Amino acid sequence: MLTLQTALTFFGISILLGLTPGPDNLFVLMQSATQGRKAGMLVVFGLSTGIIVHTCAIAMGLAALFAASATAFLVLKFVGAAYLAYLAWGAFHAPVGDTAGNSAPVMRPAQLYLRGIIMNLTNPKVVLFFLALLPQFVSAERGAIAPQFFQLGAIFIVATLITFGGIAWFAASVGQRLRRSAQAQRWLNRSAATVFALLAAKLALAQR
Repeated sequence: MLTLQTALTFFGISILLGLTPGPDNLFVLMQSATQGRKAGMLVVFGLSTGIIVHTCAIAMGLAALFAASATAFLVLKFVGAAYLAYLAWGAFHAPVGDTAGNSAPVMRPAQLYLRGIIMNLTNPKVVLFFLALLPQFVSAERGAIAPQFFQLGAIFIVATLITFGGIAWFAASVGQRLRRSAQAQRWLNRSAATVFALLAAKLALAQR
């Protein structure tokens, strides 16, 4: 079991990491601004589900095998980059709704949730990040290692829900005002497309 001090320290670090600009929180910000608060939170839940998968991989030792494989890293990063490029294309060609505060129809909940999962799982940097961070907070002296990893994963998910949920709430409020203007909607869609395209390029050029 984790000590209270270890848990609080890891929680504080997780909050700071959640607030640090990166692919996942930028993704949440743009999805919330263009699709609305509910859509943004569904993406957050999808990202959190991805964290569960990464935590299980760490606990079972799979992440170490992945980190040692240059081919796996290469394949996963290009799959992720291609997915982000696809999202960029979709955002650029997204339809514009009316000017009464109603945007174009949002995606189905399952699609938004799945979008968050795919975004998280196709980012090889997340695997390497977890592999580097989590082992620093576990100790064999406190008992079995795997339960400690799962506890850390749960703490990270809570921190993610708090930070990313706040980002989704704020971005959706701003986006709601912008969506009252057709011109602003177009600007918002083009901005989202630009962000997704830049994230795709960054991921494609990422090194281990």
